[in-house]
Amino acid sequence: MPTALVTGATAGIGHAFAVHLARRDHDLVLVARDGARLDEVAATLRTDHGVEVETLVADLVEPDQLALVEARLRDAGRPVDLLVNNAGFGLKQRFLDNPVEAEVAMLDVLVTAVLRLTHAALGPMTERGSGGVINVSSVAAFLPRGTYAAAKAWVNSFSEWAANEYRGQGVTVMSLCPGFTKTEFHERMNVKRGDSFMWLDVDFLVDKALKDFDKGRVYSIPGAHYKAITTLTKIIPSRALQTYQSIGRR
Repeated sequence: MPTALVTGATAGIGHAFAVHLARRDHDLVLVARDGARLDEVAATLRTDHGVEVETLVADLVEPDQLALVEARLRDAGRPVDLLVNNAGFGLKQRFLDNPVEAEVAMLDVLVTAVLRLTHAALGPMTERGSGGVINVSSVAAFLPRGTYAAAKAWVNSFSEWAANEYRGQGVTVMSLCPGFTKTEFHERMNVKRGDSFMWLDVDFLVDKALKDFDKGRVYSIPGAHYKAITTLTKIIPSRALQTYQSIGRR
């Protein structure tokens, strides 16, 4: 069986990836901060799908704990065939209203961890001539919306480069760009979740992402409306987008 490592695997998009990959007969390495919840998810996946599930308790903000996950990815004796860089969080307040430490912690998870874990995974994958990385980005990456969007824009740029750089060595890299999705992500930010068509079902999102990955696509943008939005951002000047958002905050 192939093995997939998923960060942020106990809730939301990460948990959905774990379930969908288990259905595809992937053994799993699940990474999250909450050990008790991690064990609960792992036990359910083993029972429901008959797959092997390994757990790693790690806070990716902490360098020594991040290093444990890197070491697991580099372990040639227990190869990881697919890395899903999903762990992440957002900050509700505007930039100057957040402590700089909170901003740096977000950057560490959204950018530094993605870079380091992808680096750790790509070495063995390129040596074997097979493997893949899915980096969970955001539709926000296409919009001028503060440091979260800036971090996700980096994820897109990095993933697109890596996809082209390592395709010839048998490795697929894809950036997944969700819009609003029905998960715990916004609840943790104390942002009310809506019920409009703009909110995607998480199972639809992950199913579409995996199908796009199977096709070797560089980007996956589930939802026709989000595809339209990202297309429009390429046409509308950045200054106009910034002006619109500034008006919306008043």
